[in-house]
Amino acid sequence: MDAASRTDPPLEADEATTLRAFLDYHRDTLRWKVAGLTQEQLARTLAPSTMTLGGLVKHLALVESNWFEEVLAGGEVMPPFATVDWDNDRDWEWRTAADDTPEELMALFDDAVARADRAVDDAIAKPTGLATPSVRATRKGDRHFSLRWILLHMIEEYARHNGHADLLRESIDGETGE
Repeated sequence: MDAASRTDPPLEADEATTLRAFLDYHRDTLRWKVAGLTQEQLARTLAPSTMTLGGLVKHLALVESNWFEEVLAGGEVMPPFATVDWDNDRDWEWRTAADDTPEELMALFDDAVARADRAVDDAIAKPTGLATPSVRATRKGDRHFSLRWILLHMIEEYARHNGHADLLRESIDGETGE
């Protein structure tokens, strides 16, 4: 993956196509930021943070599964996240990413994205489209997220973390870019 092969969001399209394309653009940006790195490089931190590129990949796989499979569709998060004792280790995905190879991390991420896309396809096919409410309610329990809200939130989540990825990647090998 490189900058030239990223999804290019359309200049003119319907709302659902545009939102999904911008999400894919940010997913591809993360793929670009970790492309070609070794397991050791993916585990490298930039002081004072303990954040790593591998941790970002694993975290965003969890976020994809949480928002699309659990919150939107009402299922459970995908393996291996479903069996984690989150009460005892809130940062499990960040901490354990250093144990994973680049291939394992990217397979997990790509699986999470494919599963998320299926959940979005199912929701968008409903008559309510982007207004389809999530099965799970908000933390307050009185309202539900719309698919539109979740897609916009995911774009924001990736945009923020891709900024982190820029800094981490530059500290590893000097590679810079959008």
